[in-house]
Amino acid sequence: MEEPKPIKIDPETLRRLQQKELDTLIYFKEFCDKHGLTFFFCGGCCIGALRNKGFIPWDDDIDVFMPRGDYERLPELWKKYSDDPRFLCLKTDDETFTGNIFTTIVDTESTCVKLNQVNIDVPHGLVMDVFPLDGCPKGMKRKMQKLWAVIYALFLAQVVPKKHGGLIALGSRILLAVFRGEGIRRKIWRLAQRKMSQYKIDDCDYITELCAGPKYMGIEYPKEIFSGVVLKEFEGLKMPLPKGYDVYLKMAFGDYMALPPESEQIPHHDLYYLDLDKPCGGYDNK
Repeated sequence: MEEPKPIKIDPETLRRLQQKELDTLIYFKEFCDKHGLTFFFCGGCCIGALRNKGFIPWDDDIDVFMPRGDYERLPELWKKYSDDPRFLCLKTDDETFTGNIFTTIVDTESTCVKLNQVNIDVPHGLVMDVFPLDGCPKGMKRKMQKLWAVIYALFLAQVVPKKHGGLIALGSRILLAVFRGEGIRRKIWRLAQRKMSQYKIDDCDYITELCAGPKYMGIEYPKEIFSGVVLKEFEGLKMPLPKGYDVYLKMAFGDYMALPPESEQIPHHDLYYLDLDKPCGGYDNK
């Protein structure tokens, strides 16, 4: 069978995609405000709010952070109180496999299939990514936390990581070959999740993001960065950034106000299929 290949998106379609993603963001913010949940813009949206007062022209999604406590409450509250079936809150659990190691908010009014989910039976709508923030211990506890985070990602996504180096890739293949059953893999990632997230933010001086790539997993942010929010303009809306956004962005991205090389000014998520005008429920997943 031929490997699926990414599609290219023209600037006009990308802008339409961004504008449609605002519907999810608005609904999500209203839900969080109503239920006392804290979130922060992160990554490209955080930079875009400061540099463009909106989306970076080539950005193709919305990413947010949530403190672990609020992150864990989100799916439970969504199931009870979300009043618009258009928007779903999805995470891998005993009933659902998403292929992601973080939570997503899915707009089912459009269809957007990512390469890593081509063969996964989930609602393939426009997605907003929600990443947890965790307390970051020191010393050996920190080393073990990162190890548990790698184990969590491996056994939840069930894919050999491409960016962790050859030795980790080899070890990942061996572990997946040894622990092949769905039941045992589920037990392992649930154990790993408990172990890596056991350190409460209130008890630590630093914060880390564990459901990200190895580069970001290794950063230890001073807790004060995320001790509050500041509202900044984003596409005519007021959206929350971390109180210490400048320190966060410099630690994660360096000189974030400088434009990257033109060759890097492209969408970074590989899409297999996109239809902004048709609900994802109107397609057969095959």
